[in-house]
Amino acid sequence: MHLTFLRHGRSLADDQGVHEGRYDSPLTAVGRAQAQSLAAHWQAHPPGFDRLVCSPLVRAHETASVIGAALNLVPHIDPDWMEYDNGPLAGLPRDVALTRYPMPAARGRFEPLTADGGESEAAFHRRAGAALERLITGPGEHVLVVAHGGILNAALHELSRSDRVSFAFGDTGFTTVRVDRSRDRVLVLGVNQRPHLG
Repeated sequence: MHLTFLRHGRSLADDQGVHEGRYDSPLTAVGRAQAQSLAAHWQAHPPGFDRLVCSPLVRAHETASVIGAALNLVPHIDPDWMEYDNGPLAGLPRDVALTRYPMPAARGRFEPLTADGGESEAAFHRRAGAALERLITGPGEHVLVVAHGGILNAALHELSRSDRVSFAFGDTGFTTVRVDRSRDRVLVLGVNQRPHLG
């Protein structure tokens, strides 16, 4: 089984310099062009996807819709692929967020992100694991997931059984892995690939 994990195109929050997470920021014109460029690349070089799953947040869903239209795939929305629930930080400018919610010296993995809410690290990884399990036990042999850098990293950590490695995800960057279901083995085939932006 092949899994391709794709981060959405550039969003308005990227340009605004605010915390994104659950802030439902749309794609910019640049982000839409990135998605269209990748869709055209995959039309010219068919990757053989047989299923498309995406986060319901607009920046991911819009990216998935552009690609799905080009590849004749209908996006299946799965809320577990939403980005980290950053609670009251969503949409806040970074300097304002740091003033209101200073970073603690340490935070336990079961503690919420802030005193006013947000997902714990443990809950985030449980959600990523559940989403990943549905992919691996569900239909399809080459599944495309369109989501967000944080949740995609969490899923890759679950797959690799390690959180000591981070995977880069630029705008419309994708990572492809091969999963041997019976042996529970993972082979990383490419990281942060962006052939359409070369």
